[in-house]
Amino acid sequence: MSDQLDKEYLAKRQLKRGSAGWILLAGLGVSYVISGDFAGWNFGIAEAGWGGFAIAAALMAVMYLTLVLSLAEMSAAIPAAGGGYSFARQAMGPTGGYLTGLAVLIEYALAPAAIVIFIGSAVEALLGFNGPWVYAAFYLVFIGIHLAGAGEALKVMMVISGLAVIAILATAVALIGDFDTARLFDVAVTDAAGASEFMPMGWYGVWAALPFGMWLFLAVEGVPLAAEEAKDPAKDVPKGIIGAMIFLLFTALLVVFLLAGAAGADAMGKSAVPLVDALNFAGYESLGTAVNVLGLAGLIASFFSIIYGYSRLVFALSRAGYIPKSLSVTDKRKVPARALIVPGVLGFLASLTGEGDLMLAMAVVGATVSYALMALSHILLRIKQPDMERPYKTPGGIVTSSIAFLLSLLALTGVYAYDPRAFFYTLVLFAIGAAYYFLYSKNRLVAKTPEEEFDMLAAAEADLAATA
Repeated sequence: MSDQLDKEYLAKRQLKRGSAGWILLAGLGVSYVISGDFAGWNFGIAEAGWGGFAIAAALMAVMYLTLVLSLAEMSAAIPAAGGGYSFARQAMGPTGGYLTGLAVLIEYALAPAAIVIFIGSAVEALLGFNGPWVYAAFYLVFIGIHLAGAGEALKVMMVISGLAVIAILATAVALIGDFDTARLFDVAVTDAAGASEFMPMGWYGVWAALPFGMWLFLAVEGVPLAAEEAKDPAKDVPKGIIGAMIFLLFTALLVVFLLAGAAGADAMGKSAVPLVDALNFAGYESLGTAVNVLGLAGLIASFFSIIYGYSRLVFALSRAGYIPKSLSVTDKRKVPARALIVPGVLGFLASLTGEGDLMLAMAVVGATVSYALMALSHILLRIKQPDMERPYKTPGGIVTSSIAFLLSLLALTGVYAYDPRAFFYTLVLFAIGAAYYFLYSKNRLVAKTPEEEFDMLAAAEADLAATA
């Protein structure tokens, strides 16, 4: 590309700066995850019993906390819309960056498809109808809100997330008086290796429950995808992602302990709507009905925010030339419309399978691969670029990111233990995406490094300012 073409190309591919402060970014992080508190995680109790699941959830909490601390450092040093992909590109070059971005894209493309299926089930329970028209309506409405602009979308998301958080806190307040430790251990003990009253399905159960422990935190790593729209990326993104993680640890503790302790671990392991069933068991039927409605808000919050996340990732990959460049063109509001719409259409088509559990398990495979690569990026950047300016530094340094790396690999094997089909289907998608890069886009990149892209962006912005 010529210098003039660089400027023209990038002038059409810029996001709206200064749309989000750290509170909005923390809200984005909570929104990504909050639906996981309402359903899904509890099936880990069916795999491992309460104690086994508590071990699995604790391991995944450590994985996410160490990963978030590592991402906070990299997002402050490399504030690009690609998030983990941008960090990996800096540490491992274009190929490492693309493979990391591909893993995140698989996670973020499939997760909304899974969530919209769960939304359909919630709508059916409340209103009596479900199906493709429900899925299509939710995609159309919430992609439409994103098309209105980033600041507007993030504010709507904060309101929806707030309703979901109120539901969780109200449930906790209602159930705290009904908590009974004995109910945590009412799952029958099996003859599995290592089985006990605390771990009725033994160590294999803990292994198989790891993906469900992830559901309590899955997608919080997406906060850095908003870096180019933050008011002060170096400060706002680390504060936002760490703040979101601390709050999510708190809500995870509430639901994991209180629900099983109030209604019994065996019942919670089989429940499609654990908060509602726990409230009904304890005699709070009216509150249970209200929480059922607000549970839909939780699903919508995650659906809505992950759409935001995939659009920014697609935008970043496209702008750099890894995937079709037309996907990164932004409109007058500086919204990447095609990056919102095209993956939305593909997600809607995936939702027509009706297999939400399968797609969520496949999303977890993509997530764990990306986590390992992002943690490795932190390690490599500390070794290869020790003098890089780091406005925020990860406590523990390489030790912290090494813990995230090892636990990510363990979590990846846990998906295989739970659902080998999801594991292999995701590897097929990964192979297709990798083939596209090696056979086509590898030699058509716009910028091979973040610095190169940042320099071109700065030149394009200066040119625009001079002609305004």
